[in-house]
Amino acid sequence: MSSSSCTFEDRSVRVLCCRFCRQVLSWRGMQAVLLADTDTDLYSTDIPPSGTVDFIGSCYFTEICKCKLKNIACLKCGNVVGYHVICPCKPCLLSCNNGHLWMFHSQAVFGINRLDPSGVNVLLWGNLPDLEESTEDTSCTSEEECIR
Repeated sequence: MSSSSCTFEDRSVRVLCCRFCRQVLSWRGMQAVLLADTDTDLYSTDIPPSGTVDFIGSCYFTEICKCKLKNIACLKCGNVVGYHVICPCKPCLLSCNNGHLWMFHSQAVFGINRLDPSGVNVLLWGNLPDLEESTEDTSCTSEEECIR
């Protein structure tokens, strides 16, 4: 696979919200596809969501690949919203991937394009500051504020 098809800098940054309770889960989301099954749409993020999700249940493996996974649930409503890739398998590591290990099911989460500091243009991954997640306060962000 060519390196040009593995760039993600031009992808839009999404604010990820729980479909069940509208809680903002991450300000650094990306629309993605499952590496092991490209027909499966999902969202991902590169930084562990802080104070919005927690692990639930035991680790497991899928039938499609040998990645070690653990489900994550929204702390506000308790619904499972995705999973964390605890240990990626070798084929997934070697494939074209965005390096994100926090995955969100599209049936449980919706994404809204995030605007850049000007408030006019959609923020792109190539312009996103590193390690920004922990600086955002999501404790009282409503869906309305999320959409603005």
